[in-house]
Amino acid sequence: MSHTFIKDIKPGLPLNEVYMVTQPVLRNTTKGDLYIAMFLSDRTGKVNARMWQATEAIYNQLPSEGFVHIRGKSELYQNALQIVINDIVVVDAGKVNLADYMPRTEKDVKVMFDELRTMLAAIRDPGLRGVINEFLSDNELMRQFCTAPAAMQMHHSYLGGLLEHTHSMTNVATAILPNYPKVQADLVLAAVFLHDIAKTAELSYSMGFSYTDTGQLVGHLVLGVQMINDKAAIVAQKGTPVDKAVLDNLLHIILSHHGCYEFGSPKLPATAEAFMVSYIDDLDAKMNQVATLIDNDPGDSNWTAYQRPLETKLYRPRPLARKE
Repeated sequence: MSHTFIKDIKPGLPLNEVYMVTQPVLRNTTKGDLYIAMFLSDRTGKVNARMWQATEAIYNQLPSEGFVHIRGKSELYQNALQIVINDIVVVDAGKVNLADYMPRTEKDVKVMFDELRTMLAAIRDPGLRGVINEFLSDNELMRQFCTAPAAMQMHHSYLGGLLEHTHSMTNVATAILPNYPKVQADLVLAAVFLHDIAKTAELSYSMGFSYTDTGQLVGHLVLGVQMINDKAAIVAQKGTPVDKAVLDNLLHIILSHHGCYEFGSPKLPATAEAFMVSYIDDLDAKMNQVATLIDNDPGDSNWTAYQRPLETKLYRPRPLARKE
């Protein structure tokens, strides 16, 4: 029996399917009844789900991430798709095809990584080049870097998403840096590569996407600084220390690349390089987010539902596509 993918679910569709479940939470309604809130997902997307009139026994059997067979129905709630579950049964992971449930980049991972290495070879500063090479020669870390998502939900939230996001940002940086000769290209390229490197430790992505305990407690900005300092120490031991001012500037970009305190940056951008990396990061994330929201919106009108993260509806038609 064929699987009904998340992207194909329309409002009012009866469902009798296996999905990946993540982050189930037991809550109370305003009347005091128990219900379970959770996410259901497969490789095409993720959707909110609710099981009303739930019990602690049902909740206790659910994994924090795993697979469940659900029977229920889809509906629109506040212009967003959600699934109302009537019955739910845990399914052994060995009985499902994982390829159906883990979203992954559609781009060639090897090609992206090889192109990224080529672009990073433009870095000339000996200390920065040494740090970058220490990361690139860490085979296990690079395997994780090529596998990890870039985020839980907001953008590039699929296997290989971190590499795709970093590769795209490096392409943009390489293209625009000649227009800004006073911006230190070596710092920008190094920071773009390393800005989210600690997502490899912040996120868990072996089965579904979630935060690790370390990710929740520390976060990828601080973890990234720790990783860079560790690699810089190794480079110094090998006889090519990173100039302290250069290292401080690199760490500043990492700590400020979210752009504002509201988005979790402990520092605001204070250098030209920090502003450039922050803007490129936001641009690439937004473009991926917009495209994904348009592709996954369940409606069939010219406009998507209101997208809370972007504070707007999105226009779906591509009038020039008919002329291509």
